[in-house]
Amino acid sequence: MTDIHSNGALPPAQQALHEIAQGGENVIALSTLALSDVLLPVPGGPGDPDPDAPEQQDPAAPQGIQLPVYEQEDGVKLVPVFTSEERMAQALPGTHRYRLVPLSALSGSWPSDELTLSIDTGSPDALSIAGPGVRALAALSGSGPGSGPAS
Repeated sequence: MTDIHSNGALPPAQQALHEIAQGGENVIALSTLALSDVLLPVPGGPGDPDPDAPEQQDPAAPQGIQLPVYEQEDGVKLVPVFTSEERMAQALPGTHRYRLVPLSALSGSWPSDELTLSIDTGSPDALSIAGPGVRALAALSGSGPGSGPAS
């Protein structure tokens, strides 16, 4: 996976991040981002057991994907996601595995206002979104609460 398509254009998610970084709030760019798939790092080395694999999960635990949470020196808790393998490798060189997940799926079930979503950490177009903003992304993608058909 590369950051640039064969035609020289950035992938849609990276183009959206770039537009947001250049011009502030852009609803079209945010919607594009919300509809994109992102790489969610799976902590551990290549030989470590996958914590999200069914055989590794506690049957009594709720089903779902385990979010990798990194705490910064200032106490902010981040969940990093990436738009490409290259950007993930630059920011987290020791991470060898990931899950490809729709950003809307993450944002629609964001667990806490205390967690910040960090998209493409370490890149010039990195974007950090606080908990309430993460859940707002789900509404932009049409998968948030109340976005389904009226009953």
